[in-house]
Amino acid sequence: MEAATLECPNSSSEKRYFPESLDSSDGDEEGVLACEDLELNPFDGLPYSSRYYKLLKEREDLPIWKEKYSFMEKLLQSQVVIVSGDAKCGKSSQVPQWCAEYCLSIHYQHGGVVCTQVHKPTAVQLALRVADEMDVNIGHEVGYVIPFENCCTSETILRYCTDDMLQREMMSNPFLGSYGVIILDDIHERSIATDVLLGLLKDVLLARPELKLIINSSPHLINKLSSYYGNVPLIQVKNKHPVEVVYLSGAQKESFESILRLIFEIHHSGEKGDIVVFLACEQDIEKAYEIVCQEGSNLNPDLGELVVVPLYPKEKCALFKPNDETEKRCPVYQRRVVLTASSGESLICSNTVKFVIDVGVERRKVYNPRIRADSLVTQPISQSQAETRKQLLGASPSGKLFCLYSEEFASRDMRPLKPAEMQEANLTSMVLFMKRVDIAGLGHCDFMNRPAPESLMQALEDLDYLAALDNDGNLSEFGIIMSEFPLDPQLSKSILASCEFDCVDEMLTIAAMVTAPNCFLHLSRGAEEAALSSWKTFLHPDGDHFTLINIYKAYQDTTLNAASEHCVEKWCHDYFLNCSALRTAEVIRAELLEIIKRIELPYTEPAFGSKENTLNIKKALLSGYFMQIARDVDGAGNYLMLTHKQVAQLHPRSCYSVAGRMPEWVLFHKFSIATNNYIRTASEIAPELFMQLAPQYYFSNLPPSESKDILQQVMDHLSPISATKKEQMCDKCPETTEQRCSVQ
Repeated sequence: MEAATLECPNSSSEKRYFPESLDSSDGDEEGVLACEDLELNPFDGLPYSSRYYKLLKEREDLPIWKEKYSFMEKLLQSQVVIVSGDAKCGKSSQVPQWCAEYCLSIHYQHGGVVCTQVHKPTAVQLALRVADEMDVNIGHEVGYVIPFENCCTSETILRYCTDDMLQREMMSNPFLGSYGVIILDDIHERSIATDVLLGLLKDVLLARPELKLIINSSPHLINKLSSYYGNVPLIQVKNKHPVEVVYLSGAQKESFESILRLIFEIHHSGEKGDIVVFLACEQDIEKAYEIVCQEGSNLNPDLGELVVVPLYPKEKCALFKPNDETEKRCPVYQRRVVLTASSGESLICSNTVKFVIDVGVERRKVYNPRIRADSLVTQPISQSQAETRKQLLGASPSGKLFCLYSEEFASRDMRPLKPAEMQEANLTSMVLFMKRVDIAGLGHCDFMNRPAPESLMQALEDLDYLAALDNDGNLSEFGIIMSEFPLDPQLSKSILASCEFDCVDEMLTIAAMVTAPNCFLHLSRGAEEAALSSWKTFLHPDGDHFTLINIYKAYQDTTLNAASEHCVEKWCHDYFLNCSALRTAEVIRAELLEIIKRIELPYTEPAFGSKENTLNIKKALLSGYFMQIARDVDGAGNYLMLTHKQVAQLHPRSCYSVAGRMPEWVLFHKFSIATNNYIRTASEIAPELFMQLAPQYYFSNLPPSESKDILQQVMDHLSPISATKKEQMCDKCPETTEQRCSVQ
């Protein structure tokens, strides 16, 4: 069917297309419709398309729709409204649209609408979905803002953003004056940024009586929220359909076998619907993916195709309902088996899920401030998480949940609520942010769950070591500049140091590569040898940080010389590299470079490959990561941390592991205490360099150890040499007044 083009007066130059079926009631009239014959969209002044009415019927079927009048009434009368609803009730897509209608009704005199999400994929996909439902253009009336990606304009009415991006916006706009309504979604995820926003917005609401705050949460957190925000109006929404729950108490010990058996039993039953499997960790996702793919290839094709989808919560991916075009192109029935882990609940945005399999345990990262490292701990999920997984089936009339644990286990071993991330994570970035907004008088935050005092003290101590604080405990000039970068404070400090050591270009590449998802592909069984052979092309003798630069430079060269995007993807595939991660690194690097230019930091031309440049990069890295040093204590690759007595090994994919050479001293980017205590992204450093760049008071506070004694001997040897050099410099240029940017 062809489309008729219609241009409306008083609108943008963009065109909206309408199917012929809208041209007249009986289809006999000819000509182009006049704007006044159709209902106009108040957000852009253009007539509604036929798709708007189709989606409106779907919206009216959502459980939350019948609460619209009640919600709008409470929004007019109150400053804070809490919306309690199960997953799939429609609160994340409909409430923001109703708030946009409210802002439109008062002519945006207090600003537009912003809705936070914990996960990047949901922020993007909700914006796309809502733009479609509102019949407007994505990036114009509706947009999204996620780390290193902004799809909004100054005219955007409704924007979805990750909670950390709204938090960062408060650094330049403390009272969020461009918004009339703020919606905090996914509160039950208990992320650090959401908890910080909950606390800070209490003060903002007092300063701005016209501001409206909407809090979207799952039902199990309502009592805590009500006591935290006081007696505020509450909207409660229930899903339509009951869910059948099957407890398999004996299956937990043989979870993999039970999962496989259940998947294939469901597939053989002929019942239609996708399957979601919640596993404990990413390693289990990889293992299950391999097994299900292998076994699934032997199934009877008459049952339909079994499509296995690994969904890693940390990566920018999510599961959505296939669109009509996809279903038309695929005549053979496809059943998706989605393998995910903790936090994957919020990434499942499809109504085609009919079966959920839940192992009931998760592997959590718990930060230990005493040793400055994460521990990976396997423990039961909370009752609230179990309920959220059950709610994924609320939109299906015949959903079924298989719990690989007993009811007794759920009541006895599962905590009622998911722990707040603030109580289990490294708080250094959060404390840096709180110090920054304290400049605007918002530093005294009333948290829903107070962070552990030990974690706060460790964060303050680390910021002091990084020269981010002055003698009064306030942000120093360095601290203010560090807070401008959306990075870990140690990485921000290394970038600042690179300005002094003339290696900004290389340091930005390293920062982008370690911030983006892992650039190496997840390997299937049998591919390890070929992958390692391909990766050897990029290995750098000076360490993994330099290898990352080699990979990024090779990717850039390929992108510049490739005839098409397909050629770049093929190159990445041939070298077992993650093309999406490298694209993300490219975007991150571009934004970091913009920040460097905006705050007018010095930037020199790249000189990668020279000995001086290699030394300068190591100096810049050490300026930020002097707290992450380890020494090989026995010559066999057993590295003892300088700050504590944990022993670790270099990751098998490290350039040193591949080359079979173990340096004595290394600086590393990541270390977690788990089954395998691996150091990730490590580069060799000289102890002399460490003693020159690490703050003296940090070295003095290190616990006694053989490594510290060795470093003390190095310092004793360096002291007279350094003093002599200093005297010689003073004799040669006694009247020199030029000062360089000091990083310590």
